[in-house]
Amino acid sequence: MNVLWEELTAGLSDPSHLLRVVIRLVAAIVCGGMIGLQRESAGKPAGLRTHALVCLGTAIVVVSCGAAGMSLDGSSRVIQGIVTGIGFIGAGSILKLSEEHSIRGLTTSASIWVTAGVGIAVGLGRLGMALIATSLALVILAVVGALERRIEKRRRG
Repeated sequence: MNVLWEELTAGLSDPSHLLRVVIRLVAAIVCGGMIGLQRESAGKPAGLRTHALVCLGTAIVVVSCGAAGMSLDGSSRVIQGIVTGIGFIGAGSILKLSEEHSIRGLTTSASIWVTAGVGIAVGLGRLGMALIATSLALVILAVVGALERRIEKRRRG
């Protein structure tokens, strides 16, 4: 039973560290979920669950690196891998519509990439930065998106 307890608490040195990990992971879900909720309300294919999972996933990888005692150099390489790898997920959301001569999904792809960045910030314990980035992403997606639609309407009309 002692071995089981040690495995379950590996990297969690004391109750305050456990609380920090829980706060970071919940913050990742909330921040990613907020971005995803905006995408969901805009009717985009990558919505609440996708963004929450991307943010949680990146946060847990970064938190785990710290809990394992990984050096800053090692953690940096892990973060580089996340940033590169998440680009492949985002690329999967981009479609070229040949008959319309247009590309769709770039904003969704970018929002997934930003969400991963927010998860990295949360995982590093930079909750303030993560909240600021989440707020700015929401402004870009909602406010700037509405402005773009108005400009496009004027262009067509």
